[in-house]
Order: sequence, then structure tokens, then C-alpha cells
Amino acid sequence: MRFLSLPNALPEEADVIILPVPFEGTVTYKTGTAGGPEAILAASGQLEFYDEDTGWCPTRHMKIAVLPPQSCSTGEDEETYHRKLFDTVAGLRQEPLCIALGGEHSITPEMVFARMPTGGTVVQIDAHADLRPSYRGSVYNHACPMRRIRDKDYKLVQIGIRSLHANEAAAIAKDYGITTYLDRLLQRPEAQQKMHRHLATLTGPVWLTIDLDGFDPALVAGVGTPQPGGLSWYQVVDIVEIVMRNEHIDLRGVDIVELVPEPSRVSEMVAAKLLQKCISFWGKARGYQQRPAQGSQTGAPDE
Repeated sequence: MRFLSLPNALPEEADVIILPVPFEGTVTYKTGTAGGPEAILAASGQLEFYDEDTGWCPTRHMKIAVLPPQSCSTGEDEETYHRKLFDTVAGLRQEPLCIALGGEHSITPEMVFARMPTGGTVVQIDAHADLRPSYRGSVYNHACPMRRIRDKDYKLVQIGIRSLHANEAAAIAKDYGITTYLDRLLQRPEAQQKMHRHLATLTGPVWLTIDLDGFDPALVAGVGTPQPGGLSWYQVVDIVEIVMRNEHIDLRGVDIVELVPEPSRVSEMVAAKLLQKCISFWGKARGYQQRPAQGSQTGAPDE
């Protein structure tokens, strides 16, 4: 698998590491999330190298490595798989930006625990609260990842929520460690500005998790559990930009999850462009554009 169809850098030299995590073990509605990572990377081959928002070609100055997929062995139970995922992510170098491509949302906790072992803040773009203590008999269900994260005292900022159980709503109301920005309220400029200010003042270790069902399904229909309403493309890009440009945080990683490839390929193209935005904003904010152009690693004659 390759990003932008370019040759992979060596993992030990990479500025960005992309980890495909095609895990699909607890899907409860639309199936196909296991095909998400491959579809996103395939769609990335149709993107331009130049990023119009930041005014540069990130891959001319940054080395990017796509790792082998974290596949699930036949007969492997959920706990074993998630433990293996933790070990993989814990073994990665700390310096590169780590971006995981799912797969279902259940993959997020182990990566957070591996990259932020002493705590921090998880910023969650999502239609669902994902705060159930268990679902269908499993704490590893895709409805539970934020509960598992919050149970270990990580702070949680939820954005775009518009589907939750009454018990989840009650838990949010009494938990000062969770800040939830409901989707409909974010359609009001004052609420969106408040959320932007919150993100801009975050400090310490941060993980950004993007469930693609946070988008309006008119834009991203290919998700496991679509919901009416949702964020626009530019609302999500603004969130990503604010997080990436916040110089007071230590961004430990990003995941983009819950893509179900669909015939139009629009959903995977949105995910691929979002992946590119994450890399571009992060690299620009950290001065990579001042590096001499890499040239040969990108292998792109018309960047």
C-alpha cells in the first residue's frame, strides 16, 4: 500500500507513519470497514501533490511510510488482536506523526494507550458518543471505545455527536472530563466558535480520532452506521487545522476510521483528502517546508 502512489520511505527515516488497521470484528450494521485502509490509500493516488490550503507539496519535504496492515489472523479473538495492536503501536518511533486508517472505531483505545501512556486528551469527531461500557457482550465493540478511554482518565472532547443512548447522555452530563459539542448546536456560529477556541487552548498530549460518520452522509455515505445531519467538509478541515497548528499540544497520533468503500468512491476520496490535510497542516506547522526538497523519495515529476 502507498500514499499518493509514491514509493514508501523507510520506517526508520519517515516523518509520517501510516498504519493500515483493517479490523472488522464488531460491526453491527453496514459491513466492509476491513476494506477501508486499502480504499483510502488507493483513492489517494488520484489526489494532487499540492495542497491548496497550505500552499506547498508536503511530500517534497517529508518522508512518508505506509506500514504493512495490522491484519487479524483467522480465529483470533478480539482481546488478542487489540493487545497485538497495542504492541505494534507502542513499538513505533515517537518522532513521526502516526496516522492509523481503519477499520472500525474499536481500534482507537489501544493506540491511545500506546502513544499516550501517561494520559492526555482525545479529540473525537463522530456521530455517536461511543460511551457504552459494553455492547453485545463485548467491551471491545465499536460502540465502546470512548468509554474505555475515559475509564483510564483521558479527557475527551466530542464533536458532531447526534446519536447516543440515554445512559451515555447522563454520563456526559455528570462527567467534567467530557466536553461534548452536539452536531445541531454546531450549526450555530457562536457554538462553532466556542469549540474552535476550546481546541486552540488544549495543551499536553493529544490524539485526534475521526469517525467518518461525523460527516454529513450526503458527503460521506460509505460508513458503518450513517446518521442524518453531520459536519461539512470545511467544518472538519477547520477542526483538523486548529488541532494541527496548536503549538501547545503534543500530537501523538490520528486515526481515520469506519469507512465502508462504496461504488461512487466519493467517501474514500473524502477520507484520502482528509489524510492529506492532516499531513499537510501538521508538517507546515512544524516547519518541514523549510527543508530542502526530497525529490527522489516522492518520485513525482509534476508536483
